Amino acid sequence: MTTTMFIHNISQLWTPQGFQASRGAAMREVRKITNACILVRNGALAWVGSMDELSQAHQAPAHPLHAIASEAFAAPAFDAAGRCCVPGFVDSHTHFVFAGWREDEFFWRAEGLPYMELHRRGGGIQNSVRATRAASEEELVELGRKRIRTMLAHGITTAECKSGYGLDRDTELRQLRAIRKLAEEEPVTIVPTFLGAHSIPPEFAGRPRAYLEFLAAEVLPAVRAEGLARFVDIFCEKGVFELEDTRWYLEQAKAMGFALKLHADEIAPLGGAGLAASLGAVSADHLLKASDEDIAAMAAAGTIAGLLPLTAFSLREPYARARAFLDAGCAVALASDLNPGSCYSQSVPLIFALAVLYLGMGIEEALTALTLNGAASLGLADRVGTLEPGKYADFVLLDAPSPGHLAYHVGMNLVSSVWKQGCMVWHA
Repeated sequence: MTTTMFIHNISQLWTPQGFQASRGAAMREVRKITNACILVRNGALAWVGSMDELSQAHQAPAHPLHAIASEAFAAPAFDAAGRCCVPGFVDSHTHFVFAGWREDEFFWRAEGLPYMELHRRGGGIQNSVRATRAASEEELVELGRKRIRTMLAHGITTAECKSGYGLDRDTELRQLRAIRKLAEEEPVTIVPTFLGAHSIPPEFAGRPRAYLEFLAAEVLPAVRAEGLARFVDIFCEKGVFELEDTRWYLEQAKAMGFALKLHADEIAPLGGAGLAASLGAVSADHLLKASDEDIAAMAAAGTIAGLLPLTAFSLREPYARARAFLDAGCAVALASDLNPGSCYSQSVPLIFALAVLYLGMGIEEALTALTLNGAASLGLADRVGTLEPGKYADFVLLDAPSPGHLAYHVGMNLVSSVWKQGCMVWHA
């Protein structure tokens, strides 16, 4: 049985276009429709355009859109009441399945203690590891479920989620199984990433290569056998996993059929961005200290630059040089980096404001970064990230006349309703 829904009276609809990442200057090219409407058929977008065009087609039997117009006007309707519309947001870098809190660290950092000093003292990620190792799969699922509800409230309909708070075989697999269960049960598309190489556990202190060899021999095969992750990521950072070890590990993961991601050049200018390009990684993220040479290499390789302004804000670090990436022709994605330590935030509105005010991005570039390019960095640009016929009907209605208000209303959530595959899954 065919199910349809017609959403009309949309003040403005903005969407990037395409089925692959948008790069450089093309990220400004956003389709803008006034008095827009959407026809949904069986959870996918059947038509997106202006009400004026559809009304004219309905009155002219010979018009190419006459059949679409007839279907739309016969379908159950939803009145958007003059709200504007954008694609569902894609949060392409999160760590939302974990146990325990690290609020003390937030205030220690506020007093001037560097993040990596916390890490060296056995705090930081290790605090989350201890709490997550003690949590059951059911506890992790329920903790993750609460964070998914906050995602929906901010218009996020697709998200990546990383493991990385177990740093052993059993807990890493437990995290990934919890992520899989949430993906099966919640109205958000969730893409799992294995980040066992998030830090060096106490059991391997001072032996990063030995730990990576353990992951490659004992954990990656189990992840692959259960189909628990599509991507493998690593924290490539000075004093954690440096370039030679990172290259070795990612080559092992690539040989097993995993697509690659990197945490790169966040704290020190190590060259992780260039390594990501040389390995053909889908994305490299953070990139606060990426060099011009490595930015050019990422552009040439088609490696997406995942910029995480909420983390720079929380750590009081200089923001990534978004304009350098854009001017070099890179595809730029924006994401939250929700995690228990360096960035406990899911604020899409604040991402937009920081992108425009401090990263130098235009609102159209920021929208493309949080939709199409986020989808591309997860291998989903053929299904989500834009409002075009054939893609999932994942969209957000905002309580504003124009999507420009996403940045203009600094840090204020304007989401009125969230739609996943044509069904309303959240409303204010």
